[in-house]
Amino acid sequence: MRVLILGAGRVGESVAESLVSERNDITVIDTDPVRLAALQDRLDLRGVVGNGIQPSVLRDAGIEDADMLIACAPQDETNLVACKVAHDLYNVPTTIARIRSPEFQNGEPLLAKDSGFAVDQVICPEESVTAYIRKLIEYPGALQVLEFAHGLVSLIAVRAGDGGPLVQHSLAEIPQLVPGVDMRIVAIYRLDKALTALDGATRIEPGDEVFVLAATEHIRTVLEALRQGDQVVRRVMMAGGGKVGLRLARQINADYELKIIEANRPRCEYLATQLPGNVLVLNGDSTDEDLMEDENVDQMDLFLALTSDDEDNIMSCLLAKRLGARRVLALINRRAYAGLVQGTQIDIAISPAHAVIGELLAYVRRGDVEAVHSLRRGAAEALEAIVRGDRKTCRMAGRRIEEIGLPRGAQVGAIVRGLHRPDGSEAGDEAKPQVIVAHHDTVILPNDHVIVFVPRKRMVREVEKLFQVSATFF
Repeated sequence: MRVLILGAGRVGESVAESLVSERNDITVIDTDPVRLAALQDRLDLRGVVGNGIQPSVLRDAGIEDADMLIACAPQDETNLVACKVAHDLYNVPTTIARIRSPEFQNGEPLLAKDSGFAVDQVICPEESVTAYIRKLIEYPGALQVLEFAHGLVSLIAVRAGDGGPLVQHSLAEIPQLVPGVDMRIVAIYRLDKALTALDGATRIEPGDEVFVLAATEHIRTVLEALRQGDQVVRRVMMAGGGKVGLRLARQINADYELKIIEANRPRCEYLATQLPGNVLVLNGDSTDEDLMEDENVDQMDLFLALTSDDEDNIMSCLLAKRLGARRVLALINRRAYAGLVQGTQIDIAISPAHAVIGELLAYVRRGDVEAVHSLRRGAAEALEAIVRGDRKTCRMAGRRIEEIGLPRGAQVGAIVRGLHRPDGSEAGDEAKPQVIVAHHDTVILPNDHVIVFVPRKRMVREVEKLFQVSATFF
């Protein structure tokens, strides 16, 4: 696929890195030649220096042959205009824009193809990160909580802890230990390395990073089975009241006791006008030990470091943990930093750019892909796709899972049946979809939503081919 990326900032760089690794033809446009040169030295892509809203620059970048434009320049206006130019002048099939303003949302008339800015999909890293963190607050103990099939199925990553009913037991014992909850463990990472072959004899050990697929209604039970004793989050302290911090505070202030520490005094005053009186806004430095002790960080169920400074976020999390905060989360822009600190004294590290990659990958994937989630900082992936065709035209349809020929390590974790009618339209409220946790002899039917865990990105193309409909396949 030929993809043009406008903007070589953190989001653009992360998107380019992910797409290049899958052998796409990538061109990046940016006004900064030094930044582009550094990106070209590191990745197999082409760089074009210039303003991405100018037709001449877009032509130099090969816009006439592009399958997709991803506009993630710093300014919303630039991204909107670039999408409009790409559609109107060059008929680019798919346009995606990074938009920070809440005035522009998916489905708005201003974004329409014919009468608006011609944006097919809006991505907002701040909103993606906010939703990501909100799930982690709702499910304490989880490292990731990702939803599929309109929220009917969830994939969670969790660090197995001593005392969990499933810990130090084999996978074959799960039905007896957690009766009535059907779940599928799709991957186990031990000492940061994946266990290559999971079978009934595989044991879950303390410290393992376990990926589990189950119906969303059972997720809390699954967490309790792997991490006994995690308390419900009631008290939250947040360092940083920027875009992410304010979005999150607006969403959670009614359900949790919330304190915000913000170093910029004018921003504190603004936060105080935007949030209700039950939110305590403090002007100060989250790396100040005296302040943290005075504000009782040791009584916090969750400490969130959400400033724009990676080092401050890391240091404030380490300080909060040492002073007694039960769980800490750091927002880290540099992906290398996120990989270094995840799983140390910092419980969770989130990269904002990484949080939006899944939304973009759903458009790049071949076949009828509904959702994509990037896992383990981009090393693995989980995707949801709809099975089309029949046994003669699709390698998935009408076959048992053991007959499909998945790449080694890839697993079908769950199937949702009844979300779509045979004509492809969404089923209405009259039909309740069925969540089926997959086993080796489960038969996949046309129109099933199939959720596949892919342990290595190089396998993705093989998995995509399984969903593609071919008139010549027998």
